[in-house]
Amino acid sequence: MSQALVIFKPDSAHRIAARSALWEWLASERDWELESLTWFGPPRELIESHYDFLAGRPFFPWLVDFMSALPVLVGHLEAEPGSLAQMRQDLGETQIPKARPGSLRERYGIGGGVNVMHLSDSPETGAREVENWSRFMRLDAVEPPEPNDGRPDHTYHLRSLAAQYAAGVHRELAAEEMKRLLAEETDLTGDELSTLCRILLSAFD
Repeated sequence: MSQALVIFKPDSAHRIAARSALWEWLASERDWELESLTWFGPPRELIESHYDFLAGRPFFPWLVDFMSALPVLVGHLEAEPGSLAQMRQDLGETQIPKARPGSLRERYGIGGGVNVMHLSDSPETGAREVENWSRFMRLDAVEPPEPNDGRPDHTYHLRSLAAQYAAGVHRELAAEEMKRLLAEETDLTGDELSTLCRILLSAFD
């Protein structure tokens, strides 16, 4: 059995309908065993080391901010290498426009690096990532997230608005509408809601 690290990124950890859908998939444990999942606020140091292979890329500062600005759901699972490959197939390709129809990223990803979930891409990477994150947090318990309380899923509308925002088309209106839709999807309020809106919008600057 191989280990893999799983992270509900902020766009799925805090968009409740998306989070519930990903949790339902993950908790089904069809060909894998979920060993842990819990809320954790990762420090910048950890995110920088996790994505060290991307250091120097223009989007790296945004990525570190995106992944450390709010708590996220982090855990690890065990699966045969073939099952891990199938899980990544279920998740879909990293770039949302290229994600396989019906995959989790095609259904719930907004665009750019806003692609709902991290899942280790190989047994070797998984072992390294689990060891790295274990230095900062305990990976020994499953704490199911709160179920959806009837929040809507605005993924496709958000995706369209994000494309307009990125293209500079009705940019201010698109930003305001995205903020309104995100407020309907999440239970975050105040500064935390503002942070969620900021890190999502900055992905498309």
